[in-house]
Amino acid sequence: MKIGEIELNWLGHSGFLIRNHRIIYIDPYNIKPDLDKADIILITHSHYDHCSVADIKNIVKKGTKILVTADSQSKITRMDVPIDIQIVEPNQEFNFGELKISTLPAYNLDKQYHPKEEGWVGYVVKMNDVIIYHAGDTDLIPEMQKLTGHKQQDKKFIALLPVGGKFTMNAEEAAEAAKLIKPSLAIPIHYGTVVGNNEDAEEFVNLCKENGIEAIIPEK
Repeated sequence: MKIGEIELNWLGHSGFLIRNHRIIYIDPYNIKPDLDKADIILITHSHYDHCSVADIKNIVKKGTKILVTADSQSKITRMDVPIDIQIVEPNQEFNFGELKISTLPAYNLDKQYHPKEEGWVGYVVKMNDVIIYHAGDTDLIPEMQKLTGHKQQDKKFIALLPVGGKFTMNAEEAAEAAKLIKPSLAIPIHYGTVVGNNEDAEEFVNLCKENGIEAIIPEK
């Protein structure tokens, strides 16, 4: 999918590949073995379907920078090539020239699967006129209100929101999150593998459209 000057590809589940002048992966899981090597990998938390060591090994190269939460570090320290590990926590910002990456909290409000105190994250990736929010595994949390200013006429604000339920928001809750943050485009994630199905994604898209928000299910 082409968005401005970047290419955004869904890899299944919560995984994405972003291409511009760099190759950036977010939460690669069960991905094809022949994908391009990564310049940067963003890991939201340590659960196996987000911090998959086998998948990370397939895409690292010498010097790949990996942003991970503290609990994920021990899983990825033993790689076949030298990598650059950066420990992250919520509410941080990192600058890589024209690429800017910030972290937001990601947690459950009334479920035990993703406690707030773990310090797990979602990511906001900014490249020129494109802003991509990957929510991570989260419920509809108050911190999302910080994103409501991202919809500007000269910006393309893309929201990647979990819809599978049980461990994260369900389709209805994710649609409410989209209504709150008002992206240019909303995309459902975290379904079809561990939890959730295509019907959840379709419900999310339909609810978003009822609220006047463009939403699509990308091809894998």
